[in-house]
Amino acid sequence: MMSLIMENAVGMVIIILVINIVYVTLFTIRMILTLKGWRYLAAGLSIVEILVYIIGLGIVLDNLDRTENLIAYAIGYGIGVIVGMKIEEKLALGYIKVTVITKEYEPDIPNSLRDKGYGVTNWVAYGREGERLMMDILTSRKSERNLYLTVKALDPHAFIISHETKAFFGGFWVKGIRK
Repeated sequence: MMSLIMENAVGMVIIILVINIVYVTLFTIRMILTLKGWRYLAAGLSIVEILVYIIGLGIVLDNLDRTENLIAYAIGYGIGVIVGMKIEEKLALGYIKVTVITKEYEPDIPNSLRDKGYGVTNWVAYGREGERLMMDILTSRKSERNLYLTVKALDPHAFIISHETKAFFGGFWVKGIRK
């Protein structure tokens, strides 16, 4: 059955496309896991990734005479990057720190956010047009969108900047995570 598919030009293109989508998806997820510090999971995933890569590359190298195979390999690579990124978006691993600067000084905003479970540190800041409320908020990446919606509901003109966090120690959030 497999040899029949390999002899069929359309079947070959589909196999190469699928193999490369799987390979690059695994590659993208492994890189993200590595950057997030998930060493052992990244190492385990790399074993599967390299097996898929060797199989796919072997098929392409055995059939270099067919331009459509090379094109399928390249297209599969691009699709794999997109699929890997979409999977990472859904996994939403890790935490972010969001800095929020409100348009007006509104002292009730930090407590509203704390009541929703966000870790908030706030202080008074001064901008060109006067007093502002500035907050650093720590949240999981899974809660990122909800945080933005909550902040925008509390202050539609808030200035928001987010940063990926690699590590954090101490404070309210660490106690909550350990539970």
